[in-house]
Parts: sequence; structure tokens; C-alpha cells
Amino acid sequence: MKFAKPLPDYLVKRYHGWKATSFTDNRSWYRHLAEMGQHPRAMVVSCCDSRVHVTSIFGADQGEFFIHRNIANLIPQYTPDGDHHGTSAAIEYAVSTLKVAHLIVLGHSNCGGVQGCYDMCSGHAPELEKSTSFVGRWMDILRPGFDRLNKGDDAARLRQLEKESVLVSLENLMTFPFVQAAIDDGMLSLHGMWTDIGEGGLETYDPLSDGFVQV
Repeated sequence: MKFAKPLPDYLVKRYHGWKATSFTDNRSWYRHLAEMGQHPRAMVVSCCDSRVHVTSIFGADQGEFFIHRNIANLIPQYTPDGDHHGTSAAIEYAVSTLKVAHLIVLGHSNCGGVQGCYDMCSGHAPELEKSTSFVGRWMDILRPGFDRLNKGDDAARLRQLEKESVLVSLENLMTFPFVQAAIDDGMLSLHGMWTDIGEGGLETYDPLSDGFVQV
């Protein structure tokens, strides 16, 4: 593959630094993970945004979380049409094979994907309306959340839409038969969360108040 290039020098240096320190200090743990397989307690669906660092937020070790990242932490509805569905495949594997006990959808502040959806649904991003836009068609998943937005200024509506991305995903999770079955059997619980990147805040969805509350 002539189009592939060697790894940048700064990443090579970082790898050697990790291998000489963190890996060497925890060599037995890494070997345990390799030989015993993964047994994560939870799956986290989060955004691709480079500022969202799931393991740091929860202080997780290797092997603790099964993490899937996509644009705006969205989960589509159950659609068994024989096509390619990366997010649905990850959920199926986590619930049916790994038997995770918790499935967390983690949204965040200043989400570019949510901003794109807001602009598209407001008629200000015609490029995302095109059938050839992968981002636009993915953000169609969040259109029901846009339709539920309260009246107000753009900043407040964007913040609400960020949290709607979590709620829409939780709603869509319930369309997966194996997710519903695991919940009914008491083997799985769903959780919705939102983190403020700039402030380090973390909120969780409370079904009793039907809103997000500070952790």
C-alpha cells in the first residue's frame, strides 16, 4: 500500500516512552489481560471528539470499559437490513457476547456534531443536507431531538440538543431486542450522562425528574 506512510516521529517516541514505563511497570497485568480475555463491566458510547477522554473521567484501567466512539455519541434505531452498522455491531457484541452490566451513553459540551445537526435542521448547512454527506445522514438520527427543543437563544438550545443526543440514543437502544431482553432479565442497566469539557462537570440523566442532575 504505497499510500500509507510511516508513523510520525513524535508518536514513535511516545510509544517507546510508554513501553519503557507504564507497560514495564504493569507487565503482569497486560499479560493477564491478553491471556484471560476482556471482561469489561460497562460499555461506554461516547463522541469521537478528541477532548472527551472516557478513561480519565472515570479513572478506568485497561480492560474495564468497552468503548465505542462515533460522531455525537449517537445510537441509531435497530435496523437489521444486512448493511454495515458499526455502532449496532459494537452494542450487539457488548451486550450479547461480553455481557456488560452497564451501558453508558456519554454526551459532552461544545460538540461539533451536535452543532452540525443544529445548523442543518435550522436550514443553515445545506452541505449536510446532501445525500452524499456521511455526517449529515448520520446526524439525521438526532432530528427527533431537534424537534423537541424549547424556544430560546441558540446557546441554550444547543446545550439542550447535546443532552438530547444522549436521550435519543437511549430511546433507540430500547429498539434492540437483545438490549430489551437483557434489561428485562436484570442483566443490563442503561445510563445517560453529559460532561462539561471546560468545567470538568458531569451530569447524569434522572428518569424521576426527567432531567440531568450533577453527579
